[in-house]
Amino acid sequence: MTTKQVIRAPEFTRGKVNLASARLGAAALYSTDEFFAPVERMLNDDPAVFIDDKYDDHGKWMDGWESRRKRSPGHDWAVIRLAVPGSIDGFDIDTSFFTGNYPPAASIEAIFEDDGDPDDESDWIEILPQTYLEPDEHHFHQVADAEMRKRVWTHLRVHIYPDGGIARLRVYGEAHFDWSRVTAEEEVDLAYIFHGGRALAWSDAHYGFPAKLISPGRGVNMGDGWETARRRGPGHDWAILKLGHAGTVDRVIVDTAHFKGNYPDRFDLLGAFMPDHVGSLSDDDIVASVDWTPILKDRKLQMDHIHEYHADTILDRGPFTHLRLNIHPDGGVSRVRVMGHKA
Repeated sequence: MTTKQVIRAPEFTRGKVNLASARLGAAALYSTDEFFAPVERMLNDDPAVFIDDKYDDHGKWMDGWESRRKRSPGHDWAVIRLAVPGSIDGFDIDTSFFTGNYPPAASIEAIFEDDGDPDDESDWIEILPQTYLEPDEHHFHQVADAEMRKRVWTHLRVHIYPDGGIARLRVYGEAHFDWSRVTAEEEVDLAYIFHGGRALAWSDAHYGFPAKLISPGRGVNMGDGWETARRRGPGHDWAILKLGHAGTVDRVIVDTAHFKGNYPDRFDLLGAFMPDHVGSLSDDDIVASVDWTPILKDRKLQMDHIHEYHADTILDRGPFTHLRLNIHPDGGVSRVRVMGHKA
């Protein structure tokens, strides 16, 4: 089995959610053709692989979506439902391992449907014009229109010209959550990825990105969390999260599910109230974050365990808009839940 080396993604992807993640709930709804490989395979979270001697009844097994060779006019396309309604900053159209069978071009349309799925009468809007593709390559494209990047979408229609295969489609954006529906009395996870929480910065993400900390459910395995490389020098690892909404903290849950010989020895949690801050953090912001307000201080961790901290252990309830999770010295954490009330 062959895998590709880790690629360096552009800045617009940093801290964004993959809205086309099957793990988060994205689904393939329709395709004009998927003779060689189904569309849902294109939404898998793991990087594409190539298995040299793997074949099925239709021919060579490919890790992605692949249509048959088109012998008539037109082109192939597929419709996917995003994991959650959200704004879209850009895409990675990944043709890894598709060499003589990649599509020479692709384009993407989007739509917002607040009730159900689109049909033949739906009015799609093009957000990525037809762009050329190369074989066996990642193609990163930011949505050019700034206003389009602010709009909320629920579905995509992916066109390939005229046929061929795409290994993975990544859709980088932010989940949309209607905070006006949350009452002041309702306890809610302020950091949850589907509530608009985001990972903004981190010291290391060798084995897993901090965005997984705020993903749905408990981690399914050791790969479903944030894990750093083994630290061989002084210091410790950290990750900065932006809450979906400013809020006060009532409970904090730190889950080390599946991390046994590699969980952090201890952690502490800091917070800041920066309601006017949008976008990524500057280097100066990151340096300043070491002096944010302590929320939890020097708490020991156990392997493969749910740690819950209530009001009697929380040093300052906020309100906060940003959090900094420090782990000492390194290791893996599966999930972090920040339960509280919107400010």
